[in-house]
Amino acid sequence: MIQFTLLFASILGGLAVVFGAFGAHALKKILSEEQLKSFETGVKYQMYHAVVLLIIGFNFNLATTSEKYMVYSFMAGILLFSFSIYGLVISSAKNKKLTFLGPITPLGGLFLIIGWSLLGYVVYTMPF
Repeated sequence: MIQFTLLFASILGGLAVVFGAFGAHALKKILSEEQLKSFETGVKYQMYHAVVLLIIGFNFNLATTSEKYMVYSFMAGILLFSFSIYGLVISSAKNKKLTFLGPITPLGGLFLIIGWSLLGYVVYTMPF
């Protein structure tokens, strides 16, 4: 589980850099300022949570159910939140807006909140 978490985090972190550069250079020419800000929000949240997963992977043994659900919540949240934003922005720029992605973004945010809540719970229940 630890290796999977760290691998997932490293892939998402690397992709955040790629998507950030793609947005700053290639998409800058075709996106409006508002669309570019939305795209950047997806990139930021992806990178922030990739770093969180790295920290979790290096500092927790990920053996308990709560720890596993915490990791899965962050993973699902990143994919649903950031990637739905990317899809919405890019499809909107091509005048083929994928409206079904709209409700997925807040669902991803909910998974991120659940991940943070579980992180708090796991830390609170740790024996110090």
